[in-house]
This record gives sequence, structure tokens and C-alpha cells, in this order.
Amino acid sequence: MEAVAYSTFRKDLRAYLDKTRDDATPLLVTSKDPSANVVVMNAMDYDNLIENLEVQSNARLMSKIERGMEQFAEERGANHELIEVEDA
Repeated sequence: MEAVAYSTFRKDLRAYLDKTRDDATPLLVTSKDPSANVVVMNAMDYDNLIENLEVQSNARLMSKIERGMEQFAEERGANHELIEVEDA
């Protein structure tokens, strides 16, 4: 993760935001007070991170995922036809 001082970030805000968006790499914006440091990241990456945390914190869902991975590893998977859903 790249780090940049707050004053430099402020001076070149647009360039840093564009780079963060285009490269999908978080940026650490540092301050003299380490407790004031912030991370800037692409909104899609943030949404993905939160979704992954929610999935991983759901024990029931993780159990299903792990069971499915075990079944796949043991070649006990099955093909299913896709269900076509009409728009409401």
C-alpha cells in the first residue's frame, strides 16, 4: 500500500483519487498524529471488502461454503439447469 503525507495528498488530491480508482490500490494518507491516518480506497473495493466480512462473519453461510468446497474437492458436484427468471 502506498503512503502519502496529508499535505501532499491535499495538494494533488485529484491525481491521487484518480490513481486509487484506476489502480484499485488503497492509499494510506498519513498525519503527524498516527491515530489520524486514513485509508482511501475505491468504493467498489470497499463494498467488496464489507461484503466479504459479512459473509465470513456468518457461520451458517461459511459452513455451506465449506461443505460445497469439500463436495467439489471430492468430485461430488452436480450440474443443474439454470432457471430463467422473468422481469417483474
